[in-house]
Amino acid sequence: MLSNTELTGASETHLVTVDGHKLHPAAADAYLTMQKEAVASGLELAIASGFRSLDRQLSIWNRKWRGKLPLLSEQGELLDPSRLTDTEKMHAILHWSALPGSSRHHWGSDFDLYDPRPFQNSELKLRLVPAEYIDSSGPCHKLWQWLTQHAHESGFFFPYARYQGGVAQEPWHLSYRSVSKECQRQLSLETLKDTINSLAIEGKRTILENLAPIKRQYIDTITEDDGWTNIWCG
Repeated sequence: MLSNTELTGASETHLVTVDGHKLHPAAADAYLTMQKEAVASGLELAIASGFRSLDRQLSIWNRKWRGKLPLLSEQGELLDPSRLTDTEKMHAILHWSALPGSSRHHWGSDFDLYDPRPFQNSELKLRLVPAEYIDSSGPCHKLWQWLTQHAHESGFFFPYARYQGGVAQEPWHLSYRSVSKECQRQLSLETLKDTINSLAIEGKRTILENLAPIKRQYIDTITEDDGWTNIWCG
């Protein structure tokens, strides 16, 4: 069980460093095992993003709210923040970025994976968009196919395998089930409320007024199964 500061990304005392990224020790061990298995299958996998602190998540949120970072629609189209109500702006951010204090990346159990080989000695840049993984011509397609078949063997699953009305589909995002399941159970509405109240976060009033539905739609709604049923594989 994590402390509230660890659970919300305010503390890093529950983490170890692997491949330059901070992870929960159990997730780190499972990742290294999976990495060796991928290499044995002729593939490479690397972490694009592991632990993300509360401060970093807050910075992302505030810059998106202020229009300093792109704000996108569910279809990926650029939005003008000045033309949105605060509630609309909040939902636009939540579709692509977690509410500070609620990110699964705070726990150290979750990380974003990619195949580094196509990006070496190339002008190609990793963008972490579904087409890079799901499209047959995508640079991470072979790795994604392998992960959909074998990640569960090391205890991982895809929490955002499908879009379910909350967070966008993320075929790069893996979660170590035994740790993340307990963290999700532990993350209460009261803990989230206390965290948001403690932050200098843009849209605080709107967030607090909508905190319960935010938790249901964007935090609790994940893909529980290991498969990719009904997902087009390119």
